[in-house]
Amino acid sequence: MKVKEVADLVGVSVRTLHHYDEIGLLIPDETTESGYRLYSNENLELLQQILFFKELGFSLQTIKEIVYSPTFDRQEALQMHHQTLVEKRNRLDKLIQTVEKTIQHNKGEIQMMTEERFEGFDFRSNPYEQEARERWGDEAVNRSNQKVAQMGPEIQKEMNDLYLHLASIRHVSPDSEKAQSAIAKWYDMLQSFGDYTPEAFRSLGEMYVSDQRFTKSIDRFGEGLAMFMRDAMGVYADRHQK
Repeated sequence: MKVKEVADLVGVSVRTLHHYDEIGLLIPDETTESGYRLYSNENLELLQQILFFKELGFSLQTIKEIVYSPTFDRQEALQMHHQTLVEKRNRLDKLIQTVEKTIQHNKGEIQMMTEERFEGFDFRSNPYEQEARERWGDEAVNRSNQKVAQMGPEIQKEMNDLYLHLASIRHVSPDSEKAQSAIAKWYDMLQSFGDYTPEAFRSLGEMYVSDQRFTKSIDRFGEGLAMFMRDAMGVYADRHQK
């Protein structure tokens, strides 16, 4: 299958597949003399694995390390995906029931107990924090958690203001001086949360488009903003690679 056919089948952008190829995450089995990428069934099986891991919140670099590890077992990974997604579905079912009960309670149709109002909520731990600790170490994760805990409403206002500014210029070329100046401010702001390399910045931009949850949230400030930010972040990363 050609890259456009794979993109349409899977629901990702052609640019995303090109990026996966460039970073060595998903290299098509064949490239024609004309430069067209051709994906085999084995490539598509690997792409499915990649997207499962993305759904679970893993970074592209971590996914690459996992799927190309000599000890990687595809069947075992699928069983893990299934178990994790079932747990996620069960939690969402509980949250849906809580919302439905709350609606009925507000209408006076039922009386909710206090503990029923919070069924399905559990923010006591991050399911991916252990993976982050194993990769970057306790000190880095603790430092990041501390930074997030110290941030108040003012940082959210700054982020929203920058989103609005980026939305106002989203029709200019992503590699223009105006776009790059604004996206540089976004890069600087993200350093408040962690140590982002240019490549990590690029990967985050890709997630803004490939993950519909990000796209929906960002495009509230202007339709097409997520795609514009992804493209501008990609240019920024290219220009600031060491």
